[in-house]
Amino acid sequence: MSDGLLNVILGVVSSAISAGAAWALQSALRRRRLNRTREFFGLPRGSECLLVVPHKAGVTVDRTVGQRDAYALMELAALVRECGAEAEIVAHNEVHQGIGGKAEFCIGGPAANDRMAAHLRWRLPGVAITTEWDETGLNQLLIGDQVHLREKGRADYVALGRIVAGQGERPTFLVCGQTATSNLAAVRYLTRHHHELMRRYSTDTTFCLLLRVVQADAYGADVVELVGDVTGPASAPRPAAPVPAESAAPGSPA
Repeated sequence: MSDGLLNVILGVVSSAISAGAAWALQSALRRRRLNRTREFFGLPRGSECLLVVPHKAGVTVDRTVGQRDAYALMELAALVRECGAEAEIVAHNEVHQGIGGKAEFCIGGPAANDRMAAHLRWRLPGVAITTEWDETGLNQLLIGDQVHLREKGRADYVALGRIVAGQGERPTFLVCGQTATSNLAAVRYLTRHHHELMRRYSTDTTFCLLLRVVQADAYGADVVELVGDVTGPASAPRPAAPVPAESAAPGSPA
């Protein structure tokens, strides 16, 4: 065999080995990345999770779901499928089990989602929402002593949280927005930025983030800003509202 032919053969073999090694490395990195995603969301291959559906805001029929909330469910279902898990879609008032046994994604404010209301009372009591159809006539997201008023078409707010019942338990993700558009925006933020969140929070950590949806009339649910981590005030009971002077008991100090 001539030296020239030998060099060609060695070059081909070397290229094949390099390509195989690169492919193996990329495959290993993809598997590692997917395994970390499964761990963060509590979605090991073959597991089951709950997608808890709210009813449409302002509608008394429980089985009516807002269009954008349906879109949010579709995006979460795609994430679950990517992890190799199975999703069960359940109405908010038909779930009668604790948390931690299955991963859960709960969507909608407490006025439209009874299970969200229960999760907030238990683990994030500092979060509350007043809706446009209640006695205040305002759409406000309250976290601790901070009030975030919806500016229609300009700024919608949403709390994105994860609660963990205990070490080794599956997480519950909460998407508690002022509107269905803000719910969808928070789901997109979660699916697009979960690698950053994985680096910041361990798998057994409860957290709560405040997000702002910018110019929803123009940009829909696509432009989202992180306002900040509000885990502290969200986890503590909200300050009691001051008692109006006129309602004070007779003889008590003003």
